[in-house]
Amino acid sequence: MTIAESLLRLQLSIPEHVKIVAVSKTKPVSAIMEAYAAGQRLFGENKAQELVAKQAQLPAGIEWHFIGHLQTNKVRYIAPFISLIHSIDSLSLLKEVNREARKINRIIECLLQLYIATEETKFGLTLDEAKSLLGDDSLPELKNIRITGVMGMSSFTSDTALVRLEFRTLYNRYKLLKDQFFSLDDHFRELSMGMSDDYPIAVEEGSTMVRIGTSLFGNR
Repeated sequence: MTIAESLLRLQLSIPEHVKIVAVSKTKPVSAIMEAYAAGQRLFGENKAQELVAKQAQLPAGIEWHFIGHLQTNKVRYIAPFISLIHSIDSLSLLKEVNREARKINRIIECLLQLYIATEETKFGLTLDEAKSLLGDDSLPELKNIRITGVMGMSSFTSDTALVRLEFRTLYNRYKLLKDQFFSLDDHFRELSMGMSDDYPIAVEEGSTMVRIGTSLFGNR
């Protein structure tokens, strides 16, 4: 199956209001161009150096998302062009994104990464940590970032009931944070959850954005 055929199959299986982020990490520029030619515009990378190298070679019409763990010292490399950072997991990282965005007069949209999995290896904020971040006195001063929602990753497991429970937990936390901190802000609207193995469950549980690699590009 070609990348274009895989993209069409994905589009037909996902409601129109759910965005597809094509996870192009480790994939060559040629594969990204195949997806681009088929109409895909949102692409996600998880390493700053790889993203910068690809961005320079690819069309300006691509909307780049950063989906991996972001180190503060790498923010400056992606700040000039990044559309959305999915993985904000600390106030210090948010401040660094704001600092780099301010230098170039940009506003960078960000998602708070929330920890929902049973595994110890995943990054992310607990609900209490997210509340603390959003209630911090310094947050209103960060004029060059915009928090537009949350992201989370389920456990890597074949237990679909557990995956569904984790996604439902994430949806409930998203709603709670929206009600408490963003009740008047239309821009807090994104719930990034679901990957190739579990996106159908994520969509059923309220995802607005799925991150798809293998189901689009094939196995790594």
